Parts: sequence; structure tokens; C-alpha cells
Amino acid sequence: MSTSILVTYATRYGSTKEVAETVATTLREHGFEVDLKPMQEVRTLEAYRAVVLGAPLYIGSWHKKAQSFLARHEKALVQRSVAIFTLGPTKPDEKEWKGVYTQLAKELVKYPWLTPVASELFGGKYDPAKLNFLHKLLAVLPVSPLHNMPTSDARDWTAIRAWANNLANKLPR
Repeated sequence: MSTSILVTYATRYGSTKEVAETVATTLREHGFEVDLKPMQEVRTLEAYRAVVLGAPLYIGSWHKKAQSFLARHEKALVQRSVAIFTLGPTKPDEKEWKGVYTQLAKELVKYPWLTPVASELFGGKYDPAKLNFLHKLLAVLPVSPLHNMPTSDARDWTAIRAWANNLANKLPR
């Protein structure tokens, strides 16, 4: 096992990738050798001492590629230091944040073998202009939670960098 760190992410519209890039850059500033890859491109974890996973929550569940990654790499992940960041709320509404924390806790319970050295929830981003055709159709429905929702970006870059700086002290050298 090398001393490399893998920062891997699942994303639908690119927001989680942008956070993963910031985490990877911050870890490199601390002297770590870091690879950054989408989860679906990771075939093995053999070359990594630690793994940082980033995935958004959609309607209470982690992105499907994140769920698949966890299932596929369970045996390797239990042998490594793992950190997790999750993107969720897209606005600064305290009730929404509490709800997403609850959803994240329920998601983590599904993986009792997963014991992250660090875990954090960050705000997400919503841009209706980037929605795919199906999501655009859903967003026009009055019953959709996306109906008339404006563009928003609740990612706190200062908090993201602070978390990554703190994470650097928790990962093996």
C-alpha cells in the first residue's frame, strides 16, 4: 500500500466534483500525493493508503454511483482510512439542514462497516439550466420540490477548505 490518497466523487451535474477538486488541492498543499477520480473510474484501491469519498444526497440517498462504489470496494475500504463529504441542502434553511443530517445518518447506518475518520455535510448547488431533460420535466410539475426553485449555491468554500485542512491531520502519512 502506498502513501497516496484517493479523492473520489460521484456527481450528477459537477458540483461534487468541484468540491472534490478543492479537497484534493488542499491535501496536496499538506504534502500528500493525491489522485482525483470519479467513482465509476476506480477499479482498485490497492495503490491507496486512504480514500476520501464525496457524494451528494438525492431525496435521502447517496448518489447511486457512491452506493455502487461502497458495495464494490467494501473489503478494501475497511483496511484504509476513509473520510466522507456529502453535499445536500441548497439553501441556508435550518430545518432543511436538520432534515438532511437525519437523512445522512440513515444512509451511514446502511454501511455499519464504514467508520470514517472524518465526515461532513456541505451545502450543495442547484442550477435549473443544467438539468437534464427528465429533471427539467419534473421541475415544471407544481408538486415537484424543484418547481420554481431558483438557482442557488450553498457551498461554503471556507468551510470546505477548513475541513480538508483538518482532514490532513487525520490521514496517515
